[in-house]
Amino acid sequence: MADQPNFPAGYPVGISPSTPEPPPSRRPNPKSSPPPFTPPQGPIFSPPTIQPPNQILSPSIKSSNGIRTTGNPPPHLSTPPGPPVFSSPVQPAAVPFRTSPATPQPVAFSSISSLSASPPSGYSDGNNEFQRQVSSDGDDTVALSDPPNVLLSARKILKQKKLMNVPSLGFGALVSPGREALHSPQIIQRDPHRCQNCGAYANLYCNILLGSGQWQCVICRNLNGSEGEYIASTKDQLLNLPELAFPVIDFIQTANRRPGFIPVSDSRVSAPIVIVIDDSLDEPHLQHLQSSLHAFIDSLSPTTRIGIVTYGKTVSVYDLSEGSIASADLLPGHVSPSEESLKQLVYGTGVYLSPVHASLPVAHSIFSSLRPCKTNVPEDSRDRAMGAAIEVALAVIQGPSGEMSKKSSSRVVVCAGGPNTYGPGSVPHSVTHPNYPHMEKTALKWMENLGREAHRRNIVIDVLCAGTCPVRVPILQPLAKSSGGVLVLHDDFGEAFGVNLQRASTRAGGSHGLMEIRCSDDISVTQIIGPGEEAVTDNHEAFKTDNSVSIQMLSVEETQCFAVSMETRGNVKSDYVYLQFGILFSNLYQSDITRVITVRLQAVDSVQAYLDSVNDEVAAVLIAKRSLLRAKSFTDAVDVRKTVEERIKDITGRFGSQMPKSKLYQFPKELGNLPEVLFHLWRGPLLGSILGHEDERSVLRDIFLNACFDLSLRMVAPRCLMHREGGTFEELPAHDLVMQSDAAVVLDHGTDVFIWLGGELAAQEGRSAAALAACRTLAEELTEMRFPAPRILAFKEGSSQARYFVSRLIPAHKDPPYEQEARFPQLRTLSTEQRTKLKSSFIHFDEPSFCEWMRSLKQEWRK
Repeated sequence: MADQPNFPAGYPVGISPSTPEPPPSRRPNPKSSPPPFTPPQGPIFSPPTIQPPNQILSPSIKSSNGIRTTGNPPPHLSTPPGPPVFSSPVQPAAVPFRTSPATPQPVAFSSISSLSASPPSGYSDGNNEFQRQVSSDGDDTVALSDPPNVLLSARKILKQKKLMNVPSLGFGALVSPGREALHSPQIIQRDPHRCQNCGAYANLYCNILLGSGQWQCVICRNLNGSEGEYIASTKDQLLNLPELAFPVIDFIQTANRRPGFIPVSDSRVSAPIVIVIDDSLDEPHLQHLQSSLHAFIDSLSPTTRIGIVTYGKTVSVYDLSEGSIASADLLPGHVSPSEESLKQLVYGTGVYLSPVHASLPVAHSIFSSLRPCKTNVPEDSRDRAMGAAIEVALAVIQGPSGEMSKKSSSRVVVCAGGPNTYGPGSVPHSVTHPNYPHMEKTALKWMENLGREAHRRNIVIDVLCAGTCPVRVPILQPLAKSSGGVLVLHDDFGEAFGVNLQRASTRAGGSHGLMEIRCSDDISVTQIIGPGEEAVTDNHEAFKTDNSVSIQMLSVEETQCFAVSMETRGNVKSDYVYLQFGILFSNLYQSDITRVITVRLQAVDSVQAYLDSVNDEVAAVLIAKRSLLRAKSFTDAVDVRKTVEERIKDITGRFGSQMPKSKLYQFPKELGNLPEVLFHLWRGPLLGSILGHEDERSVLRDIFLNACFDLSLRMVAPRCLMHREGGTFEELPAHDLVMQSDAAVVLDHGTDVFIWLGGELAAQEGRSAAALAACRTLAEELTEMRFPAPRILAFKEGSSQARYFVSRLIPAHKDPPYEQEARFPQLRTLSTEQRTKLKSSFIHFDEPSFCEWMRSLKQEWRK
């Protein structure tokens, strides 16, 4: 076998869960020479984030070209004085916040896969006959849609290696292993058939020998037996086997602990949750936190077991057996709790984990009993023993038997208002401390080890920070990352914090996740970005030539995403190449699942055919993730901005052409909106100077690197919707030409949603109230299941806060009128007077428009 590549240390790294069930695997030998436009080769990982897999567009939203009329008949909404109509009503939640609805139960997967390749003589590909009923041209781009868990940057590849491996554009996939589609995958309650040579799974593209039931592996072309299961008299009979008819299959292991789904609706949310609360807050912050905590506890399922720990200079573990009285055991915060003290705690008479239905009154009493800090010590100088408090929370979850957290993924949610400045993992109160760099390094390592220990116990730690006190993000990030959790910053402990507290505690999650990626001989994996680490396993004893790339997932959640970059090893000789993703994990119901996703791509000689198959938005997100991986500091971000410009030039040089009688080059129109999305990346909060503090950029970067496609795209390129009379919305380009004085606009930028009211509209009380209600309802619907929940900010034209909205829009007012109309057709509906008024409302500044930026690169772009 080829030597295994030496992948660099991941960003960041996390502990591999000790699970014997998933089979180990070996890694392929990707190319080692790094291209000029990509980061160093090798899987690189970043922490998990949460965001809904499917954002549903309301039927009342129309694009600039017309109305989209998908969805159910609009329900009636009672919010005065006339909110928009949507595909689903806004659901009420525990006051004053909204709770994400539970993940829907799996339903039958109903999409039909496509295939029309002719099998060799004597073989029958069960899906071939199936596909001929659907498509006669054999074009996968028409007949076979991507599985919802895998989004490809292109549905075809070029056969010539030199043409295909263009670093500036790249080729890859966004893989969401735990994502549940609208049409859930087929479920099979038996072990899958696997290739004895490479370990790949039988799938819809395999050639089947009808008489013997043997199947040929699409990855290594080895012939395998099926124990007679694939023996059939006709090809149609094979279609009764789901793995030979569908691209996504879930196998339930027959030897698992609890086979099948548990038919109890609350079983999925019964894992313990311990809330760790900072009790060193000032009164205004504490009041908001108490409101959020009361709403949070009311939103939980009655069967959810909860624990409550607070920390200051000491650690308080609350006894939930005391009726409605707040009673706590105290532990010192200056050192880690001793084994003896933890034994006394968990073997004592107190009840520190209790179902919500039995402890709701006492939980409310505990939250109400919290008191503000009365000292005159500044916020950042107060003693906070966060490290010791989290250690106690882990012990509470593990319990006397030590088995509690092993059965399902438990969760610790930290509500922090300041840095860890006391006890283990702490840093000095002031960054000017002479020994601060050394103590910071020590604290960072300690926090990372604590996160790894939590992950070993199958406990996820989420850190939700709020307030004005710096929390020392570099210290807390390793804690959340290495446990499989997330760190989120908030302005205060109010609405957004309360929503995130609820969603962090109830979001779906599996455990013991392992993802194996197998490619046919022509393709190799060069880089992986996502919430995992290289799996230290070896599977050569079970399979002779298993060259799969194996990734240990830090947690398994619906909205996680891995960005997988690939390239061709040499010139492709076959007409098709294959990718297979095998995901092994324990689901919410403690069943051991093997999810198999198989994708086929057509290999072509035509560059035009390849470009036509490119998904510009997926390609842009992959480019953005590779770029952000390198932007670890502001200085790095400046360099990466230059790289983005070089990418544009190189793509044009490879696939574009020089315009006649001009020094400009025509960007390939087949790549759609790719350059505009990259311009948003270049100037936006991820790489630009919109965010004021590096901690904010660091947290946003980590969220982006793990976000699924929907959230990633919104974080790069905002979505702009203008309110129209009657409660409808028109989708328009995110240009500043949308700021029309008589309009209301919603701008969805992923982690922030802005509502802007024009001056004329704001002056009309009735109309502005209706527009604001409609816009807010739309914003809530678009982000109903998003995690982290975005800030929703509303302001009027001309206000000081409106600059946050303006800075996210492309300054298209600087372009000539013909350019404006070409890219923003809605302008044609305005009168001359309205256009003159709009033009006069803009303030000139030096930032280039998209057209000016492209021309500075000697580029021209037309759709």
